[in-house]
Amino acid sequence: MAKEQEMEQLFEDALDISDRHLSNALMENEELAPYVAVAMIESAVNQAVDMTSPDDVISILQDLISQIEEDAGEGDAGSEDAEGDEDE
Repeated sequence: MAKEQEMEQLFEDALDISDRHLSNALMENEELAPYVAVAMIESAVNQAVDMTSPDDVISILQDLISQIEEDAGEGDAGSEDAEGDEDE
C-alpha cells in the first residue's frame, strides 16, 4: 500500500514538472500551440518506450484513454442536461 502511494506521489511530481514545461512551450508560439502539445505527446511516448518498454507505455496510455473517455462521458451528460433545460 505504501509503495502504491509512493508511486502515485512520484507520478504527481512528474506531472507537475511536465505541466510547467508544456505551459512554457505553448506560450512560446501560441499559433503552434495545438501542434506543440501533440508533438510533445509523441516525443514523450517515444522516450518513455526507450526508457521502459512498449508494454508499459501501452498500459499507461490505455489507462489515460479510459480516463479521457470517462471525462468525455461526464461532459456529455452535463451537456444533455443543459440542452434539456433550454427546451423547458
